[in-house]
Amino acid sequence: MKFLRVNMTTQTVQWQDVPEEYATLGGRALTSIMVSDEVPATADPLGIENKLFFAPGYFSGTSLVNTSRLSVGAKSPLTGGIKESNVGGTVAFSLAKLGISAIIVEGKTVDDGYFLLNIESENSASLISASNLKGMRTYATAEKLHKDFGPGKSITCIGPAGDQQLLSASIQSTDLDGRPCRAAGRGGLGAVMGSKGLKAIVVDRKGKIPAEIVDEERFKKASRKYAKDVKADEFSGEILPQLGTAVLVEPINAAGGFPTNNARLGQFESVDKISGETMAKVIEERGGKTQHKGCAQCIIDCSNEFVTKEGEYVTSSLEYETIWSMGGMIGNDNLDAIARLDFLCDDIGLDTMNTGAALAVAFDAGYREFGDGDAAISLVEEIAAGTEMGCLIGNGPDAVGKHFNNPRVPTVKGQSIAAYDPRAIQGMAVTYATTAMGADHTAGWVVDQNLEAFGGTVAAQGSEGQVEISRDTQIHMAAIDTAGICDFAQTGLATEEGIGNVFTMMSAKSGKDFGQDDWDALGKRVIKAELEFNRNAGFTSKDDRLPPMFYNEPLPPYNVVVKVSDEEMDSTFDF
Repeated sequence: MKFLRVNMTTQTVQWQDVPEEYATLGGRALTSIMVSDEVPATADPLGIENKLFFAPGYFSGTSLVNTSRLSVGAKSPLTGGIKESNVGGTVAFSLAKLGISAIIVEGKTVDDGYFLLNIESENSASLISASNLKGMRTYATAEKLHKDFGPGKSITCIGPAGDQQLLSASIQSTDLDGRPCRAAGRGGLGAVMGSKGLKAIVVDRKGKIPAEIVDEERFKKASRKYAKDVKADEFSGEILPQLGTAVLVEPINAAGGFPTNNARLGQFESVDKISGETMAKVIEERGGKTQHKGCAQCIIDCSNEFVTKEGEYVTSSLEYETIWSMGGMIGNDNLDAIARLDFLCDDIGLDTMNTGAALAVAFDAGYREFGDGDAAISLVEEIAAGTEMGCLIGNGPDAVGKHFNNPRVPTVKGQSIAAYDPRAIQGMAVTYATTAMGADHTAGWVVDQNLEAFGGTVAAQGSEGQVEISRDTQIHMAAIDTAGICDFAQTGLATEEGIGNVFTMMSAKSGKDFGQDDWDALGKRVIKAELEFNRNAGFTSKDDRLPPMFYNEPLPPYNVVVKVSDEEMDSTFDF
């Protein structure tokens, strides 16, 4: 396996052997540890010292299903701390099959030069001038690059938001149909890519380099068992293919944890209009696809294709977090408007969660009315146009709150919460507050352990046990993101031998013994690197807090506030 080091200042590329200390790492471990090793914690996130890392998961390119996950890492311009953002599609698998463990983008172009990186084979890559693509939206960019380089390519690119270096800018990646509808959305890493002068990465999808596995037969046997368990599980085998992640809308709303009208409410009165069941019905009636394969090696098919009344493509995939951020969070019950906003965010290159929360803060300040989907569409279009208000929205909720003097800004470390109100689901309060990533639900999703409907074991509205649950889940997820296993394929862990199969594959691939202690040590190593980086960047325990609104405003309908104390928060990573 190789590193591909790309210097944007000199416009050179260099192939390097992977150093021994990184040989058994992938995904988030590779990006976070390398950011910690190579980027000064005090660096300007949009300056020459920051670096942008792209790393397939450790299992990407192997026979294991649902492992086409790419970690993107850098110092975040949104949070000012370390960031890993995760994306599916085809790029991770494509890079792994070319024998590439990581792409390291360093330096930045001079004189506003703009380039794309073309990776043609396992030993051929070059920077090509792409000044003509600057300002172009992602769908048009992907279409042009497919035309110029051929259809058999994985494309990762930024849109106008990244070109403008706005703080909510995402990095978009193509799905199996070649559409840039998969987002490494969180943390503003699209702005980092734009600051480097890199518009796109084009990766050949025809690589044939076999994964480096010491015991191939042992690995395949465990991977087949794991895949069988994923397929047999009711959630990943039946429910996700039917409803996708939108299946969560109704139960989270019922629990009073669906942040509505800028988190003034925990339930959305019109939730039945935007539920997963309603979405599936609309898609079926219009001739869209409720079951769609978006990522390489996927056997779940949780993606969908939302279409207009005339059957024209709008977006893929319309997921739970976006249905919340562009629906309940701004009081919008128009499913077509939500789908349009999802498409626009992908096309302009924006994190739907941070953008939806920014709109909600503006609406909360009286700039527009809650429920006005057309106003939301117009404001998102302004981001692409680069207007003063568009740039404000594109820079996220904190910028909007400051502009309108609205203190009700639901962010931690500058990044918006996700679709789970921390007052109704107290375990998410711990994850939002303590992860080095800002309010990131994927760092430690503990909803299942909180809510009775998901088999929860603690009282969702109480503090007892929440720190321990969040800590253990964050350690586990750091390891999962390193392996490159899709979050939804974790159903393969539900069986008696589930995690054992993962340990077997880790051992078979590396040739070293691997067990639970090693798994925990891996997760802790990643988190320690991330926390150390943030401490060196100036973060303190005061940054591991939720906004006052979550402590001071009881959330209807259950009228609860966050109960986890500061002392409990500070004990989360006592290891």
